[in-house]
Order: sequence, then structure tokens, then C-alpha cells
Amino acid sequence: MPHRRRSAWRRDRHVRSDNSRRAAGWPVAAGLAAGTVLDALLADPRRGHPVAAFGRAAGAIEARGYAATKARGGLYTASCLLAAAAPAVVAHHLTRGRPALRLAAIAAASWSVLGAASLATEAERLARALESGNVAVARARLPSLCGRDPARLDAAGLARAAVESVAENTCDAVVAPLLWGSAAGLTGLIAYRAVNTLDAMVGHRSSRYLEFGWAAARLDDVANAAPARLTGLLAAACSPTVRGNPGAALGAMRTFGGRHPSPNAGYCESAFAGALGVQLGGTNVYEGVVEDRPRLGDGRAPGAEDIRRAVRLSRAVTWAAAAFAVVVAARWP
Repeated sequence: MPHRRRSAWRRDRHVRSDNSRRAAGWPVAAGLAAGTVLDALLADPRRGHPVAAFGRAAGAIEARGYAATKARGGLYTASCLLAAAAPAVVAHHLTRGRPALRLAAIAAASWSVLGAASLATEAERLARALESGNVAVARARLPSLCGRDPARLDAAGLARAAVESVAENTCDAVVAPLLWGSAAGLTGLIAYRAVNTLDAMVGHRSSRYLEFGWAAARLDDVANAAPARLTGLLAAACSPTVRGNPGAALGAMRTFGGRHPSPNAGYCESAFAGALGVQLGGTNVYEGVVEDRPRLGDGRAPGAEDIRRAVRLSRAVTWAAAAFAVVVAARWP
């Protein structure tokens, strides 16, 4: 083949390949955007939530197969993940070459796994309780945000818990599923949510789950490594929406992010702390287990108004993450 003809053929093949990638990527990109809008407008479905159904099924499997060993916990984690991901893989193949169906499937899955609206609603309810001086109601609201024991927390402790939860869950419930969806489509969305749900169920450092939940906890650490750091960067970029300073947020993330016992949560929480000008960290109690968390940030103690500011920052990060995911999905091969 003459050199000029061969070069033209290679250019044509490259153009066709690039067009093929864009054709495959746009239904995923549009589906992620649509799912984000649906979550903002409708929040989580009140009945028949697929994530809740998965949690019930995983709980039933745990009840029958539990043993306080890493091997049994690994088998449990793998079985639950396979059960969740297999239908997504089938749906992925069934929608190949059917862009409208793939868009609809991605939109529905995104809506079901994203939790930005519910996170904001629960945090604002707790903020209202604190603003009205009703600590008892605020304590009753806290379990909907995080797993720490609220009984010993005063108003300041509840505000700190809420801000930390909003920061961490902005990654878990928003940025991470969007990022995995942009990289692996329907399978990425469903598999990530299964991993994160299993971690929430059995990934605790309690006597029951120290060995059994090890695999779920480590898998969640891996799945959130990139999303947590992206969450911190987006929080810094969006900090002006809450009268924050991007430099302060980045500085807090760089200084304090690695001090958290979690390999990921510290980057989200420290970036939010820097953006809001508050200090997070302290003593937490989870199912009777006391954990002393290091200081994150150089600011003042957070109050009820800072919960609302954290929610506004979380919303800004949500839309920034959605835009990032749309771009990545549109360009992903």
C-alpha cells in the first residue's frame, strides 16, 4: 500500500474510532445528567427503593452465612456484589446499539443510586431543630445522616457531626457514583452503590464485623480513593458559593486530609472544613466504640448555620461533579 494511501486509511480509521466512542458515550453522559436532575426534583423514591431492597437481601444473606472470619466475609461481599452487578451487565449488553434504551437505563439507575437531595433534606431538618433549640429532635434526626451515637452529643457536637456527614456523603452519595458511572456506565453505577452499601452495613470496626466486614471495608476504600480526592478538589473550586476561599480549602485538604483514620474521608471533610472556615474532628462513639478523630481545619467550631452552608456547598459540588462526569462519559471509549 502506498505511503499516502496508508496514511489516509489510518486517519480515516482514527476518525471512525473517535466517532464510535462519541456515539457510545453520549447516552451515558445524557443519562447521568438526567439522573442528577431527577434526584434534585424527586429525591429518593419513598417505596420500593432498589438500594433498600439490596440492603434487605444482603442482610438476609448475612444472617444465614455469617462467621467472624475474613474468608467468610470475603465470600459474602463477593456474592452480594455479583448479585447486584450481574443484572447491570446484562442490561448493558441488552442496550448495546440502542442509545435511547441505554440513556433511560442510566437515568433510572442514576436516580436510584444518587442521594444528593435526601442528604440535603435530612441535614437541613437537623439544622432547623438546632436553630429552634430542640436538641432532642436534632439527636433523633442524626441517625438518618450517620451512624454515630447521638445520645452524648450536645448542640455543637450535633452540628459537627452533620457537617462531617454532609462532606463525606457528598462523595459517597454523589461524586463517587457519578464518577464510576462515567467510567463504567450502568455496571459502574450499580456495582459502586452495592460496595458502598455493604461497607455501611458490615464495614464497621465493631467486634462483630472486625473480621467479617474487612473485605467490604477495603473494597470501599479502593472504590472511593479517586472520588474522595475529586470531591475535595470540587469543594475547593466551589467554595466561593459559601463565601469560602479555594486556597484555604486546598490548604486544609493538603494539610489535614491524610490525618483521618479513613484513607479517603479526611480529604472530603478537610476540604469542607477549609471552605467553611470551621474545625472538624473530635471524639465519636459508634455502637459503643469510642474513636478519637484528629483535628481537621483551623477554624471555629461549626454551628447550625454551617450545616446549611455545608448543604449549599454540597449542592454546588453535585452539579460540578455531574458536569465533570458528563464530559468524561462523552469522551470515554
